[in-house]
Amino acid sequence: VQLQASGGGLVQAGGSLRLSCAASGRTFSSIAMGWFRQAQGKEREFVATINWSGGRTYYADSVKGRFTISRDNAKNTVNLQMNCLKPEDTAVYYCAARRGGVISSNPADFGSWGQGTQLTVSS
Repeated sequence: VQLQASGGGLVQAGGSLRLSCAASGRTFSSIAMGWFRQAQGKEREFVATINWSGGRTYYADSVKGRFTISRDNAKNTVNLQMNCLKPEDTAVYYCAARRGGVISSNPADFGSWGQGTQLTVSS
């Protein structure tokens, strides 16, 4: 699976932004997807994941209630709606494809990664 993330940019604190990830490949509808982020000088961290059907999601505590992950299997896309953004959300955001259909927050379970898209939240 090849992944292309888009939608990053500069937004003020409290604002909203939607990231999208387009996937190629016939297996998209059978695999779980995830979003991770990496702030400058920090390790990559889990943000959100969604199972193959979209029926199950899981979020990092730091984004729960503010971010929503969704997918459209007909369009081979996964999205991350981000609301109430904070400066600490500033990072490069990566979408990733899981090896399998169940959700996971472990980066090691994801075999394909997009190129990343930068989100900067100003205070």
